[in-house]
Amino acid sequence: MKIKNYTLTVIVLLLNIVSMAQSGKQKRADNLFNKFAFYDAKEVYKELINKNYNVDYATRRLGDCYAYMRMPDSAVIYYQKAIEQKNVPTEYYYYYAQALRGTENYKASRTWLKRYKKSGGKINKQKFLKDSDFINSIFNTKQHYFLNNAIQFNSEFSDFGAIENNGLIYFASSRDQGVLRKHIYGWNNEPFLDVYVTEKSKNDSVVNHKSKLKGKVNSAFHDGPVTLTKDGNTMYFSRTAFLKNVLSKNNAGVSNLKIYKASLIDGKWTNIEELPFNSNYYSNGHPALNEDESKLYFASDRPNGYGGSDIYYVDILADNSYGTPQNVGYIVNTDKDELFPFINNEGVLFFSSDGHPGLGLLDVFGTVKDKEGQLVSALNLGIPVNSSKDDFSFFMSTDGLSGYFASNRKGGIGSDDIYAFDRIPPLIIEGHIQDELNNLPIEDAQVVLFDNEGNEIVSLKTDEDGYYQVNIDRNSEYKLNASHPKYEQNFLNITSKNLENSVKSIKGDIKLSPIPDVPVLADLGIIYFDFDQSNIRPDAALELDKVVDLMVNTYPEMVIRIESHTDSRGSLEYNDELSGKRAYSTYYYLVSKGIDASRIIEYKGVGERQLTNSCNGTINCTEAEHQLNRRTEFIIIKMK
Repeated sequence: MKIKNYTLTVIVLLLNIVSMAQSGKQKRADNLFNKFAFYDAKEVYKELINKNYNVDYATRRLGDCYAYMRMPDSAVIYYQKAIEQKNVPTEYYYYYAQALRGTENYKASRTWLKRYKKSGGKINKQKFLKDSDFINSIFNTKQHYFLNNAIQFNSEFSDFGAIENNGLIYFASSRDQGVLRKHIYGWNNEPFLDVYVTEKSKNDSVVNHKSKLKGKVNSAFHDGPVTLTKDGNTMYFSRTAFLKNVLSKNNAGVSNLKIYKASLIDGKWTNIEELPFNSNYYSNGHPALNEDESKLYFASDRPNGYGGSDIYYVDILADNSYGTPQNVGYIVNTDKDELFPFINNEGVLFFSSDGHPGLGLLDVFGTVKDKEGQLVSALNLGIPVNSSKDDFSFFMSTDGLSGYFASNRKGGIGSDDIYAFDRIPPLIIEGHIQDELNNLPIEDAQVVLFDNEGNEIVSLKTDEDGYYQVNIDRNSEYKLNASHPKYEQNFLNITSKNLENSVKSIKGDIKLSPIPDVPVLADLGIIYFDFDQSNIRPDAALELDKVVDLMVNTYPEMVIRIESHTDSRGSLEYNDELSGKRAYSTYYYLVSKGIDASRIIEYKGVGERQLTNSCNGTINCTEAEHQLNRRTEFIIIKMK
């Protein structure tokens, strides 16, 4: 009996020891996870699953490790097991949906997003609907970006953040070839990032430790990505909080990213300065200068944002100090992560996000502004820039025709690779619809675009400035028709064939001739003149006073044109001169009576060219008949 009791005691002790050992492993795995050492943490969670210890928890955590390591193919396996568990936390439906998207299983992803929503999960309804529309349409969107094979220096590690400056390509990389002692980052089990530089014209050359940036930018921890001023003498860069050989940490023992500034002196980057808006309690990173270098954009998970990491900017002041960081707002930022801002030469903000409708994990987006410069929308750049994996660190050349981005998509060499692209920018027809007589803009003119077969492509109206803009295809022919109820319609033939890619717009200004307002014209009497005279007769003055009254009291915004005529007696040249004098006399009289000169868009003489009868000099006519041809007429251009 004692032997049995002893045996049972030993078994219980052994079980307790085993249980304590597994409990210790879980604690170790959680510690690694909380320190972002996901690569090592996943191995310990696998051991726990194999030992059948707290399997549900370890399975969920293992899926999380792969998700944080941006490996959706592996995350899907464990998230699928997690969502089959009893009492699984609701958020795992969302995590599973996102991982499915990362594997291009969009239909299943949407199913699980609906399940997440039905289970009480919060999804922005507008973005949920946009997301559906986006997935249905993105693969049919006209392609403007085309990948090329210009990058030959990717490594088996992580390479991203490529930018061009004065013939050089700067980028961040975790390669460490040629270095015996490597510092390993626990998140992905790769060396820490450093900044490298290579000549653009020699990008097929070997890029190793000898290509590291000269000077003091690179440290023992993460360095990069970077942005430079146009003169190439000032650099802003991300770095793990490390300055003067001191690694800063917060109360939880975590070192956050900070932004630093460096100067190029004698070919080396030195004078490292920490920017004043950094903190040990949140990260600032991914700096990017705007087009005139007056603002520095960056990503930060500082408090009071929209969630996750947001895009901010800070003013760079004249004395090289900095303003207060400003969140760019809800058009860009979501409750998820927005990272890697970039501003092109036209002031367009690009960024990466996993919170906007996209193809997978991080996608690259561009922003759209209104006429006042306010952000109004964010547009997914589509394929091939974006994929079902992470796509980020977008950069565009100053001419907008080429650039780089990074991705961990299938087919790459390393964990993240740099891709080069050529861009064929969208082509637009833009112009103004104007009054032919006074060149004033015509608001609400109808503009209709037809293809070369006469099919209507788009119809729109001009704004208050008479302006319109229409996207068109290259290497095509079009007809543009403009009309308005108060004007004769007009059209313009347009070709977009044989244009350079640098051409982004075609001018399409159209002028419309006003339709005279006949009923009002009938109320204006004809002004007659004595033979060979241009002075205003008393009876003519009475008629002109009627015109003044009509223009002042009845139609205070009416605009007219004056035409004066002669009879056929006299030479053609003389009659042209005489009719011109009569037109001016009429114009001068109206203006002297208080009519604004801008309301008389034209006064001209047409001589004997528009006779009202047959008295053209070939037959005998009475003086009364000749009198009918010596007249001034008023043409109504517009009423208001």
